[in-house]
Amino acid sequence: MADNKHGEEQLCTLEKRGNLFILTLTGAGEHRLNPNLLSSLRSALSRLKSDPSASSSTLITTAHGKFFSNGYDLDWAQSSKPRLQLMSSALRSLVRDLICLPMPTIAAVTGHASAAGMMLALSHDYVVMRRDRGFLYMSEMDIGLVIPNWFMALLRAKIGDPRARREAVMRAAKLTAEDGVRMGVVDSAQDGAEAAVAAAAELGEALVARKWDGHVYAGNRRV
Repeated sequence: MADNKHGEEQLCTLEKRGNLFILTLTGAGEHRLNPNLLSSLRSALSRLKSDPSASSSTLITTAHGKFFSNGYDLDWAQSSKPRLQLMSSALRSLVRDLICLPMPTIAAVTGHASAAGMMLALSHDYVVMRRDRGFLYMSEMDIGLVIPNWFMALLRAKIGDPRARREAVMRAAKLTAEDGVRMGVVDSAQDGAEAAVAAAAELGEALVARKWDGHVYAGNRRV
């Protein structure tokens, strides 16, 4: 199943490859999260969820170019408080969609994932990352923003060691793939973008082979 809905091909594509769905943020830009991109991603997940094979598949999310996602589109949002609230609400809805998806999910991080972009990556069950370029980066301390409570709830769920959370949040550390593996945030570090996607696909196939009930999987994830 390829995503060729008019207007969305420039933002993201959704393709079915056997037992895998590949969701790709397209283009060479920074993939900053604004209402248009968030709506496109949510639309893609809705179509995926309605596919009859969804509960026996795995989702891999990846991106073209230098960035996985460079976070919120702050140039758009900071012109008014309601815009920032709108983006936060839209991202939270996207995270909820991922948490409720009836299949395992893997982020193949092939570039920088900053702030809200890091939240997007961590909303997946597994994170595979290239070691030669890119980092996970909670930039809020450096750019003068207070992290939303729901961001911290997700970080507590995904980064169990409080010292590692302090490193990520209070020191705004730029975590390489190997840093992420050491801290338990990243599941594997790979040599390059293609290798990261290939490793994600291998993991995805192994998860599909377990033949779990996707709705049970989603229920346990929500718990």
